[in-house]
Amino acid sequence: MKIYTKTGDAGETGLFGGPRVRKDHARIEAFGTVDELNSQLGVVRSLPLPEGVDALFRRVQCELFEMGAQLATPNPAQDRIGVGHVETLEREIDQFEADLAPLTCFVLPAGSATAAAIHVARTVCRRAERRVVSLASEPETVIPAVAIEYLNRLGDLLFVLARYANAAASTPDDPWHPAT
Repeated sequence: MKIYTKTGDAGETGLFGGPRVRKDHARIEAFGTVDELNSQLGVVRSLPLPEGVDALFRRVQCELFEMGAQLATPNPAQDRIGVGHVETLEREIDQFEADLAPLTCFVLPAGSATAAAIHVARTVCRRAERRVVSLASEPETVIPAVAIEYLNRLGDLLFVLARYANAAASTPDDPWHPAT
């Protein structure tokens, strides 16, 4: 099977079980940004990670594939990401945050190479969340609220994991100080 089909050469692509749409359609932007997030997590996984975090990121990558498939399907018959996925992320946030010093200020997205890469993934996650919110506002488009909740919670987890990666590397968070 060839990787190229030439069917997208006119700027359109096909949705799962649905019509062809322009490649800049809100649906394509949404699942394309989820795919970008997934790729950024692949970059993060290539870096040294604290114990257990690689398996967590691999699971999240699989969940993001499920979300991408759901977003690429107009009016899917089933939700691929559910409340249980969000609850798992919440437990993980609590688990990793328990090992960190409490935040007393904003921190810059910096520190170890691993933490910095996780911060990039976090910002891509926030963009994916915004794209899904935009898609959900399209007429006659149904996006389960849990998809937005999942991305919101994943962004929170990525922030905590960036701090956790810094702590594991004995690299302090870089506090933000307002310009004087």
